[in-house]
Amino acid sequence: MTIHVEVVTQERKVFEEPEADIVVLPGSEGEMGVLPRHAPLLTTMGYGELIVRKGPAEERFAIYGGVVDVRPDKVVVLADLAESSFNLDIRAIEEARESAARMLQEGVPEDQNREAQLALRRAELGARIHRRIQGRGSVLRILDQDAEDAE
Repeated sequence: MTIHVEVVTQERKVFEEPEADIVVLPGSEGEMGVLPRHAPLLTTMGYGELIVRKGPAEERFAIYGGVVDVRPDKVVVLADLAESSFNLDIRAIEEARESAARMLQEGVPEDQNREAQLALRRAELGARIHRRIQGRGSVLRILDQDAEDAE
């Protein structure tokens, strides 16, 4: 038994795997694993890492909020923002983190403060996921090479 997984943002469908074994989600109350035949659930997601596994292969995403609709045979992730971990650019992440931290330290107008805080959170999440992948010392197999090539 497997579970169908879709990751969607406002702009496009980011990923689809019709036969995943497990999905690990960054729920707003903590990390949550979803197996086939899971009870129906609709919940919000926080910032975190989404992992889709199929046998020895897996696909990982940085998720920046959203909602997830879990059904016994399907998981639909409606992410505010989603980025494949294979596409994380550590240089751009570090630059964004430094810029956001500098803005917050120097002080920004009230209307820009929230945006600077969110930019810092996104950069820190991206850096954490990148370090986790690099620290494994092994290459993960990508589930959906066509989706990877399209990004």
